[in-house]
Amino acid sequence: MSTKRSALGKGLSALLESADTDVTSKTSTPDSMGAVVGAVAQIPLDQIEPNPFQPRVDFDSDSLNELSASIKEQGIIQPITVRKLGYDKYQIISGERRFKASKLADLKSIPAYIRVANDQGMLEMALVENIQRQDLNALEVALSYKRLIDECSLTQEELSERVGKNRSTVTNFLRLLKLPPDIQAAIRDQKISMGHARAILGVDDISKQLMMFREILNKQLSVRDVELLARETGNKSPGKKKEQELKNQLSFEFSKIQNILTSHFGAKIQLQRANNGSGKIVIPFTNDEDLNRILELLNY
Repeated sequence: MSTKRSALGKGLSALLESADTDVTSKTSTPDSMGAVVGAVAQIPLDQIEPNPFQPRVDFDSDSLNELSASIKEQGIIQPITVRKLGYDKYQIISGERRFKASKLADLKSIPAYIRVANDQGMLEMALVENIQRQDLNALEVALSYKRLIDECSLTQEELSERVGKNRSTVTNFLRLLKLPPDIQAAIRDQKISMGHARAILGVDDISKQLMMFREILNKQLSVRDVELLARETGNKSPGKKKEQELKNQLSFEFSKIQNILTSHFGAKIQLQRANNGSGKIVIPFTNDEDLNRILELLNY
C-alpha cells in the first residue's frame, strides 16, 4: 500500500511505470509482469465500462465533438488507462473523455494501459488524474481535494503529497468550500477568479462576503480592489458575540434554516425562536437600495 501511495504522489504516470500493477501479460505471473511495463493493448469499446468514481460528471458536447473529429483524423494519441475486472471486461481509471469521443467517432476499439486497482485505489487514481488536468476550475479542484480527504481518509499533509502541492495551496482550495453557495457557483462558472474568492475569505461575516461578491459583479472589481474592500470592511461587528450566542441556542435544523435564509437574501438573517415555538426573523439592510433588493426577493 505504501508503494502505491508514493507513486500517486508523483502523478498518474508513476503508477503506469510500475510492473507491480501491470496485467497486460496473459499469464499475469510475477516473472512476466516486468517485461510488459508500458505495453498498450487494443480493447474493444464494448468491453469497457465507465469509472463509477469519475469526479467529473459534465462533459461539454461541443468539446467532445471536436475531440471526436480529431480522433477520426489522427486516431487516439494518448491511450486511456483501465483496470481488468474479469475476462473481456474492463473499467476506466482515466481517459473517460477520450472513451466517449471514440464512441462518437464510431471506433470499435481503443488503445489502453491495463492495470489492477482496488476500489479505493481507483478513486485515488481517478481524483489525482482529474486534479492534474489543466482545464479544471478552482471549485472542481477543491471538491476533488475534499473527496480525497473524506473518502480516502487522507490528512491535508498526505493530500499535499499525493497531488504534489504545498499544504498551504491545498488549504486555500479547501477554504473555497466554506463560501456561500452563490459565490461557489460563481467560481464554478468562472464569473470570479480564485483570487477574488481568497480576498472575500478575508472577511468572516457571510452577509459582508455576499455584499463584496455583488460589488465584484456590479463594478467588475479587480482582485486588488477586493483586497482593499476586505480590509475596509473588516471583521468587527458590535453584535457578533450576541448573534453567536443566539445562534448557539438554535437547534441544528433551525441553524440550517437561518443559513439558507442568509444565503438567499444576501444579508445576515437572525432567526429567533422561543421554546413555545414563537419567534421572529430579522432581515437587516444597509441602505434604501439594499432594502429594495430584499423587497424584490420577497416579491413585494
